[in-house]
Amino acid sequence: MCGIVGMVGRDLTIKKLVDALRKLEYRGYDSAGIAFRTNEGLRVEKAAGKIDVLESHLGNMMNTDVLQGMAHTRWATHGGPSDFNAHPHTDCTGKIAVVHNGIIENFDELRTGLESNGHIFKSSTDTEVIAHLVEDHYRGDLVTALRHTLVDLEGAYAIGVMHQDHPDIIVAARKGSPLVIGATQGGGFMASDVTPLLKYLRDVHFMEDGELAVIKSGNVEILKLDGTPKVKNPTRITWSEDAAEKGGYPHFMLKEIYEEPQTLRNAITGRIKNKLPHFRELEKMGEDLTKIKGVTVLACGTSYHAGLVFQRFVQDYAGIKADIDVASEFRYRNLPLGEGDIVVAISQSGETADTLEGIRKARQSGARVISLTNVVGSTISRESDAVIYINAGPEIGVAATKTYVAQLAVLLLLGAVLAFNKRNPEAISQLVNEIEGMPTVFENVLASADEQCQRLAREYHQFKHFMYIGRGYSYPSALEGALKLKEISYIHASGYQAGELKHGPIALLDREFPVFAIIPEDELKAKMLSNIMETRARDAKVVAICSESDREVSRAVNSRIEVPKVSAPLYPLVMSPYLQLFAYHVAVARGYDPDRPRNLAKSVTVE
Repeated sequence: MCGIVGMVGRDLTIKKLVDALRKLEYRGYDSAGIAFRTNEGLRVEKAAGKIDVLESHLGNMMNTDVLQGMAHTRWATHGGPSDFNAHPHTDCTGKIAVVHNGIIENFDELRTGLESNGHIFKSSTDTEVIAHLVEDHYRGDLVTALRHTLVDLEGAYAIGVMHQDHPDIIVAARKGSPLVIGATQGGGFMASDVTPLLKYLRDVHFMEDGELAVIKSGNVEILKLDGTPKVKNPTRITWSEDAAEKGGYPHFMLKEIYEEPQTLRNAITGRIKNKLPHFRELEKMGEDLTKIKGVTVLACGTSYHAGLVFQRFVQDYAGIKADIDVASEFRYRNLPLGEGDIVVAISQSGETADTLEGIRKARQSGARVISLTNVVGSTISRESDAVIYINAGPEIGVAATKTYVAQLAVLLLLGAVLAFNKRNPEAISQLVNEIEGMPTVFENVLASADEQCQRLAREYHQFKHFMYIGRGYSYPSALEGALKLKEISYIHASGYQAGELKHGPIALLDREFPVFAIIPEDELKAKMLSNIMETRARDAKVVAICSESDREVSRAVNSRIEVPKVSAPLYPLVMSPYLQLFAYHVAVARGYDPDRPRNLAKSVTVE
């Protein structure tokens, strides 16, 4: 997620803005920029790369006194990393500067209209439309101009706006993306989180969706969208600066799990139209999507588990033959791929070496490649026929959490696109409607999920082995749950199809070898119950993750975690935070740092 810093008031320098921006480097970014107002007017400096590059551009201006300023670190979503695409963005007059986190869903439509009215754009971003809209609506009142602009916007945003003619204020707005504001007698402040502000103040306001704010020295004025004032009591921050980077959470992994509701919103924004899946990114594929002979999924690690869900969904709902392969094996196999075949490559970083070589091989064979990645401008995105960004934002924890959730949501929607014309459109529409509601489901269950998993972790963290079992859509969840546990707690954990127990793995089970059973309310539940009985007969303890209020399962197991009831293909999605939280709390109970698992790297760029 991008980072925003804004300041207005006395004793303000460019260096203070840049130093505050550095407090947001942990969020990850690919470019940085700053807008500031001196007695000579408004000026913008920005550059692709790290803040050090921006600082070198600023040179001896670092100690310059300014009246107001906004700084920004960008994680590319619309348009690759470049000087032009970096924030802040300005309007045609050069008097208005805007910084923005989030995604403007209808920016294409807005940009077309603005260009037809004579506006000239300098970037490929969705953000720049905001600056031009504010310009269109400005009649001397910056707050009113932003209020009218917000009516035009669809999507998620945290916005900061400066105007050369109003050097004593910054105007801000929030919908779906965090923004923190506050003031002292010496200045007014805003930021994406509290970290950059703690040097200056401890009493802050966390803006809520639909709020605007006028930030100035001495106070902040909070308004509703209609312009009426809103009274809010400030929140007192007692965290250290280090803890604040993690939002008060003890580890980035836990913070990122709690970010999953917003991650889901970002992943599906603009990809559901009239209750149906819609990917503008796939329009260039043309008729290739309606003449598919087969789909091959290419991925590694956690991405492979997300791909397993997609593979089954495509087969069940689209009736298309679908295969999946680990990328490191795919590149050394001779597969009959050619015209009519689609390869779906999944890579969080977009730089996974094996996956990259796999898509090169696929394209040489004549197949078309659709890639899913989290990084704009990554190598895999450049070498694919179409790229879908999961928009999860930077993930600091090495073990994938929110990126896995984003992958699942996007892959399910992609599967729905392939299935819509093949099978019952009503069934697809129902599933898409459920996916659209997932952010709210996650918000409603995260706190209770955390409590359940923490309790179970205290009971099971001393075991040396674990076996995860599942069937159907739950088998990928078993693999992912086992991977998370061994990645960060160093417990030996294996995932199996439950029907395979009698073919060997059951020999391992005894009272020192517990089983984690993935058993939702689906067509294979009865079979899973039989498998659970087999494990209990070997004195193995069984933890189950099951649908809420399932009495059959509760009678059959030692412990359980309950999840909301959803359609069968969505259980891997709704179960994800529970599996992640269980692994997280086991690792913490064993005294390990879940953010830095030994021997692992975030991006695997060598074979």
